[in-house]
Amino acid sequence: MLRSRALVLFSSSGNALLRPVNRSHLRSSPFHKSHRCLGKISSMSNSANSSSVVLPMSNDEREEVGLLDAVDDIHGGVIVELKGPMDCKTFVSSLRASLSHWRQQGIRGVWIKLPIELSHLVQPAVQEGFCYHHAEPTYLMLVYWIPVSENTLPINATHRVCIGAFVMNEKREVLVVQEKCGILRGSGIWKFPTGVLEQGEDIFAGAIREVKEETGIETDFLEVLAFRQNHGAFFGKSDLFFVCMLLPLSSEIHKQESEIEAAAWMPVEEFAAQPFVKKHELLKYILDLGLAKADRNYSGFTPLSISSAFSEELSFLYLNSRGL
Repeated sequence: MLRSRALVLFSSSGNALLRPVNRSHLRSSPFHKSHRCLGKISSMSNSANSSSVVLPMSNDEREEVGLLDAVDDIHGGVIVELKGPMDCKTFVSSLRASLSHWRQQGIRGVWIKLPIELSHLVQPAVQEGFCYHHAEPTYLMLVYWIPVSENTLPINATHRVCIGAFVMNEKREVLVVQEKCGILRGSGIWKFPTGVLEQGEDIFAGAIREVKEETGIETDFLEVLAFRQNHGAFFGKSDLFFVCMLLPLSSEIHKQESEIEAAAWMPVEEFAAQPFVKKHELLKYILDLGLAKADRNYSGFTPLSISSAFSEELSFLYLNSRGL
């Protein structure tokens, strides 16, 4: 956290100069009687690490302005998470003082996490030089690069992660669906169940969930057979599409009414005979990979739970264990 207090003076060139505040000296100074204190901004009022600066005003007055409460990140920057009510005037004063303070500290990047309740602060932050980084349902992340050097802050997430599920039963029938929504709506084309992973969801778990949601079929995850990377897919983002093979544990279909027009078990030959499958190479390769796994001992990637020296959370390494 930033804990220092500083006095903001201005040189003849107009640049802000920060000096530590000596409270006893300030009280005894000739400026003390005319000093106007705004108090700490609301987001700092409950913090033991609050900081402030004293700004010169007209008629030799001084105004105490709270620095924005911040924590250091691991890359030489700071993160500000605003929480309490705040008006634009107080925010701008604190932001300007904080930027001056951080600049002299050698801070590089400044992140401001702005909750949706404080959306009125977006415009003043942008006017002070901040840019949008990313948004979530409850907040907007703004970012500012202080040095004159090249901006090395990481950009927003570039990819979304999707799965396609190859599920084949003992009769050599594949599980297929027709969509109610999207580009294939009303086309009569049968395709494999697909979907987008949820935040924090593992690939194998997302594949099991999507098959269950769309068709009602319970499955066990077997392998990632392959993956495809595609660019410019969703609002300009890239797309990672993991082809997954799953083993069916049930057979009775209960289609998802909101998104699926029809779901069925279809003989492999009938699925492959669709004109669309012959034209669309992704579907053709999913079918070929699934059959290669079932018939010719093709080996994909299975999830292996691994630990980390940096976190207590386990993650999954997808690997081909053959030859290890």
